[in-house]
Amino acid sequence: MRFSKLQLFAEAVQGKKIIYLYRVKEESATEDAMQLAFTTENGRTKSKDADSTATKDGSIRTPGVAEVEITATSILSKGDTLIEKLETALDNDQLLEIWEVNLEEKGTTTNSGKFKGMYFQGFLTELEKTSNAEDMVEISLTFGCNGNGKTGYVTVTAEQQEAADYVFTDTQKTGA
Repeated sequence: MRFSKLQLFAEAVQGKKIIYLYRVKEESATEDAMQLAFTTENGRTKSKDADSTATKDGSIRTPGVAEVEITATSILSKGDTLIEKLETALDNDQLLEIWEVNLEEKGTTTNSGKFKGMYFQGFLTELEKTSNAEDMVEISLTFGCNGNGKTGYVTVTAEQQEAADYVFTDTQKTGA
């Protein structure tokens, strides 16, 4: 089996090292961005309609703008204020700010102390609360983003970095 140089030195990024931070846009002067407690899964999908159409002058119209959707699933924490803020934003059509941060990609020189990330603005389009009698309450969120997002470097507090190192685990035995 042959490996390329990239494969020999590549390191995989663990899912817990990609975090998402959220804030209601109109609170940007008074509130820091927050992350969900006990996140179990995050996702970002970028899609574009690939249909091309011929115009009257014979030219081909290419696909439109990409659509970005961000999803998050977490276990509900007692006293969680972020979920309340996000639900209120959904009810009131408030614009949200969302940061996707890769904690494995630290900034250098002018971005020292920051992490590579993407910034989005958009709306919470779906909130689902699932409460099975035998499990923890689970919150699933879907965000529709405006535009493609912007890349840059993001400030992440030490507390937020520590939270990313922990994955929610129940108290029951996990096996052998």
